[in-house]
Amino acid sequence: MKTIRLLYPDHVSGGLETYYFGAHLLAHILPPNDRQPLVMVEIAPPDGKEKTVQEGIYARDEVLAGIRDAMRKIEDEAPDRIITIGGNCMVSQAPFDYLHGKYDKVGIVWIDAHPDVSTVRDGYPNAHAMVLGSLLGYGDSSLSGLLRNPPFRADDVLYIGLQGLHDYQKRFLDEHGVEYRIQTEEILPESEITAFLRRFDHILVHMDIDVLDEHFFHSTYFANPALSGDGSGGGRMTMEQLTGMLHCIIGASDVVGFTIAEYLPFDEHRLHKMLSGLPLFTE
Repeated sequence: MKTIRLLYPDHVSGGLETYYFGAHLLAHILPPNDRQPLVMVEIAPPDGKEKTVQEGIYARDEVLAGIRDAMRKIEDEAPDRIITIGGNCMVSQAPFDYLHGKYDKVGIVWIDAHPDVSTVRDGYPNAHAMVLGSLLGYGDSSLSGLLRNPPFRADDVLYIGLQGLHDYQKRFLDEHGVEYRIQTEEILPESEITAFLRRFDHILVHMDIDVLDEHFFHSTYFANPALSGDGSGGGRMTMEQLTGMLHCIIGASDVVGFTIAEYLPFDEHRLHKMLSGLPLFTE
């Protein structure tokens, strides 16, 4: 089985340059494995310039270019399994679509504080909040139109760690029949997770770092008080709970796609910037 690590440092879909830095740092944090070659999606480094909103999507052309390059890189490699190193949540679209075409009976476990089903009509232009809606076939035509395979069905998705919803998010999920449970007080029991896993031959896992409680893990969007995003709150899971969930999922299913998204090491990025400004390190 051929496994690749797809380094996909998309920062434009989330509007923060730390996504780019975080993806590259995360590539070094993952356990080394020479049997899993690293393939990099071409994303221009942050240049400090504000992008424009095009047809309701911030930096639309750059977002779409990243997805297309990821699709090309994946198709060239023709892997059996993909570990995607993000970057923000948009990085799951290309690998999940590819794997959906490669395998039958594929389910998605979406570990995230947020549903990621926003549309351009909802007024939040950052595409990282639109990715699962796109994979379900209900995203903006510029995003869902890139799918090479049929969209996922509503009952192909299981949310873990989901927090309170905006009205438009709830409306989307209810209208399209996506089951969900708000997990502010209690996350899903393992019995419900394994029951979902048994329905599929293969599983894709999307793990958004912001499912973790920012009070205990600080490299997450909501640990930065200067950011407000779309007004949503952060996650409530502990690292111990997340570890247990992942062992349950990987132990009970054939995981062929695994995304780590939204890793935002703000302190490390500030330290990098400080040292980069010293001639001692750059001359």
